Amino acid sequence: MKVKAERIENSQVILEVEVEPEEEERSLEEAYRRLVKKADIPGFRKGKAPRAMLERYIGREALLQEAIERLVPELLNQAIEEQELNPIAQPEVEITQTEPVTFKATVPVSPTVELGGYKEIRIDPEPVEVAEEEADKVIEQLRQQHATWVPAERPVQLDDLVTMDVEGKMGEESLDKREGIQYQVLRDFAFPVPGFSEKLVGLEKGKEVEFTISFPADHERSELAGQECWFKVLVSEIKEKKLPELNDEFAKSVSEEFETFDALREKVASNVRSMAEEQARRSYEEKAIEAVVEQAHVDFPPVLVERDIDGLISEQERELRANKMSLEDYLTRMKMSGEQLREELRPIATKRVASSLVLGKFLQEENIEVGDEEIDEEIEAMAQAVGEKGDELREFFKSPIGRQSLQQRLLTRNTVKRLVDIASGEADSTESSEEGSEVESTESPEKGSETDSTESLEKGEEEDG
Repeated sequence: MKVKAERIENSQVILEVEVEPEEEERSLEEAYRRLVKKADIPGFRKGKAPRAMLERYIGREALLQEAIERLVPELLNQAIEEQELNPIAQPEVEITQTEPVTFKATVPVSPTVELGGYKEIRIDPEPVEVAEEEADKVIEQLRQQHATWVPAERPVQLDDLVTMDVEGKMGEESLDKREGIQYQVLRDFAFPVPGFSEKLVGLEKGKEVEFTISFPADHERSELAGQECWFKVLVSEIKEKKLPELNDEFAKSVSEEFETFDALREKVASNVRSMAEEQARRSYEEKAIEAVVEQAHVDFPPVLVERDIDGLISEQERELRANKMSLEDYLTRMKMSGEQLREELRPIATKRVASSLVLGKFLQEENIEVGDEEIDEEIEAMAQAVGEKGDELREFFKSPIGRQSLQQRLLTRNTVKRLVDIASGEADSTESSEEGSEVESTESPEKGSETDSTESLEKGEEEDG
């Protein structure tokens, strides 16, 4: 065979292969021997017809197709070995002509990643600022959660909780008929029909009313769009929400941990700040990753993006199933085809693949590893955190799969941490500190030991606090 190889962008190699006449003839003869055993040719016992008769009976094209199906994969593997390629997925093959047999194969090979001067990346952290109003919002949410419902002797208002009998029809078709149901009258609530909630405002207890509502013209269910619905409603009870006063009794009702409202507010403010700091930390990590990816040169085959899209769709399917919905139902509701969904996910998948490849290369460059001791420490910390189920967790991580998954998670965590240290400039100070410690411990071991003890004590005090 004659092979011509051309490396193209996106880590792919195009192989153009022309089959030699003797190779084609050998394959045709083998195809004849396979097919003649199956063919019923008049005048010949099965398997005894000459090749010329078989070709006349089934056609040369059918014989050639049978030969190509075996020959092309065989020659493709030989061509890949000749060119010393390392495919990461099944090549795409196209038969370009049959006389002589010539085919083209697009072979996806290992990605290439050049990190560039990542050690020069510097990103200033954003200051964490938490407004006092943020704690007030959380307090108000707690207040809403601990509210009580009390009877109201007045017409229905928004946010009320009503008990009612309701009957609904669309044309002659009955939508619903229930008695004594509870319904909160919320603005813009779309159940059972957009606008139903607002129709209840102003109704008096014990008075039966009828009204009609039309579904929006752009309703997601086309069979309902523009349809008119009739309802008959009787409100038997109206309740309004009574919010607790913000005092010490309220704090105690939230948790026995709090004796006073001030203690509750202090804890809420601390939690709000912790959440803001965590959000800032994650945002900083994302910026550091984006920075190293932006300056890196990454070349990878499209098949990696397609695989990642498959993974994203599988995740989406699991989430939909958990909500009693299929992917087909979701696509119908979103008025989207499967291919449109893939195109929508493509930018996300492309970014994920690039980030993963760059972080993998960064991990190699920085020699980041995770030892057995670190894995064991993490397992124990996780087991302590889950309490009674700790033994189950320890048992799970005894398995090779569980331990390997945890090792991968720790590798990712350590890789991102190292990148953040570089971006923040802490890597330089840490390396300088380590060099100084080596000199200091050589000159005065006792002083070094005292420093370690002090640091351990301070760390213990922080943990106690």
